[in-house]
Amino acid sequence: MLNAKGSLFLTRPSLAHYVADREELQWRAGEVLAAVASGTLDVRIGQRYALSELGQAHRDLEAGRTTGKSILVIAGEE
Repeated sequence: MLNAKGSLFLTRPSLAHYVADREELQWRAGEVLAAVASGTLDVRIGQRYALSELGQAHRDLEAGRTTGKSILVIAGEE
């Protein structure tokens, strides 16, 4: 099937492909974090796991039982 489609390739871009230098990274990160803080950008946290539940968090992620972002909570940081 792939051969019939012609020349195909797969890439895995990383953050380094999108920022020129550290200054740009800090600027972009500041924009995103400001949007989260102001409520302009909504980050949905689907579930929270205590650090001691790391194994369960991993199993849930692998099984597709998670939605949104999964957060590991360190004791006392709830």
